[in-house]
Amino acid sequence: MTSYRDYLSLIFFVLLVAAVAASGATFLPGAWYAQLHKPDWTPPNWFFPFIWTILYVFIAIAGWLIFSGSIRLLKMLWITQLLLNGLWSWLFFGLHRTGLGLLDIIAMLMSIAALIFVAHRHCKTNVVRLMTPYLLWVACAAVLNAYIFMFNPG
Repeated sequence: MTSYRDYLSLIFFVLLVAAVAASGATFLPGAWYAQLHKPDWTPPNWFFPFIWTILYVFIAIAGWLIFSGSIRLLKMLWITQLLLNGLWSWLFFGLHRTGLGLLDIIAMLMSIAALIFVAHRHCKTNVVRLMTPYLLWVACAAVLNAYIFMFNPG
């Protein structure tokens, strides 16, 4: 049975992840991103907020599940990936530093993969299910970031 405290805890994680999402949303792609050379398979701009909304809900629920347990490594990995997630928008869109963005997104990808691995080893199946789409999306975003870094000057 879910208690009142459980609901408050879930709300906390939703608000925490929403704060990271909002901080990232302050750095919009804009004209700089529009003029970059991107691969033909780049998703349309409308798709990014749609997919990120779903992923952020998954990330919040996974965090809630992780922090209701006692596995410290999972907690550290969840916090790490969230910090790297928030940092990426600032580096890539805010500073226009595609190389630093690439380093950040690779670290984010590794932290998400490690989180999934540790969760799988500890039979945290719901965490694995929630974080796997995020891992796949960040992997695609990392390839896109790498392409932009390699084929755009500056």
